[in-house]
Amino acid sequence: MVQGSKTQKIILDGNGSYLGMEKGCFVVKDRNGNYEKYPLFEKEIGEVILKSGNAVSTGALASLGFWDIDVMIMTQRGRPVAMLKSLDDDSHVKTRLCQYEAYNSEKGIQIAKQIVIAKLEGQNQVLRKHGLRNHGISFKEEIENLQAESLDKIRAKLHGIEGRYTKRYFDQIFQLLPEHIRPESRKNFKAYDGTNNIFNLAYEMLSWKVHRALIKAKLEPYLGFLHSVQYGKPSLVCDFTELYRYLIDDFLIKYCRNLKPKDFIVKIENLSRKKKGKRQYLNNNKTRDLMKRLQVFLESHVEIPRIKVGKKQTIETLINEEAFLLAKFLRDELKTWNPRMLVPSMRAPN
Repeated sequence: MVQGSKTQKIILDGNGSYLGMEKGCFVVKDRNGNYEKYPLFEKEIGEVILKSGNAVSTGALASLGFWDIDVMIMTQRGRPVAMLKSLDDDSHVKTRLCQYEAYNSEKGIQIAKQIVIAKLEGQNQVLRKHGLRNHGISFKEEIENLQAESLDKIRAKLHGIEGRYTKRYFDQIFQLLPEHIRPESRKNFKAYDGTNNIFNLAYEMLSWKVHRALIKAKLEPYLGFLHSVQYGKPSLVCDFTELYRYLIDDFLIKYCRNLKPKDFIVKIENLSRKKKGKRQYLNNNKTRDLMKRLQVFLESHVEIPRIKVGKKQTIETLINEEAFLLAKFLRDELKTWNPRMLVPSMRAPN
């Protein structure tokens, strides 16, 4: 269990753990018969995390759905695979209608531009922190001055600008990593080397935090502005993840410095119907360690005021709030939307 000042998170980590419901309390039992009770109304339950090998009663699931408590379902290695979604989540139609309308209007172009500007500004934060050559500020004017008659054409231009700066960014930050794990370049889907696969795994965890935040803000995760709309592609999740990749990058720069060759394993996988290939990954123990540390990092407090009250909040809460601010902008309740930027901490991960 992870507990904050107002909320607590229930995590079933051990194999054979059970989550049930008894007399208004969630009950967690481990394989040895030990149990803990979490009264539903004494303290807000913010999230429940279930892993492969756990069991849960339908009564507990019904209560979690009724009270709109986030439920994340993960593999044993900590990879998110599903989430419990209340049927009431689909009742807020106005936000999604405004999102659809923005897709074919100037507002959609504004959002796409703002996402790229924020991403490159975040990269600048990391580059400055580590004494590397940053992007400067000229990219902002370049992006703001882009003109095109459609979002599709603006998107193509934005991807060209973002790709050019991001390549230079990774060329520099990868030089901060030990030579024995340093990749030649950044590779996304189905990378062969272990370090790129570490980045891909961490980004995947971030994307699930973003996905949950967008659903809570009543947005459509599959209708984005910077990323194209395709079957099976949560393009707004891809858009929103861009805002926080730099924080994950900074975390991984520090985390990867302590990795040794023995921390990796090689797997033979199918590359196509007739071709197999070798891919490198963190071993199981290190993967679990990375996911736990990344979870702690996302729950660390940062000095960005909350929307309503408080001078600090967690990174996870910041993501949730930013999704709500985007929704308010889409509904014309805000005149502008400028994502709040976080200066990366100087602290190393534990």
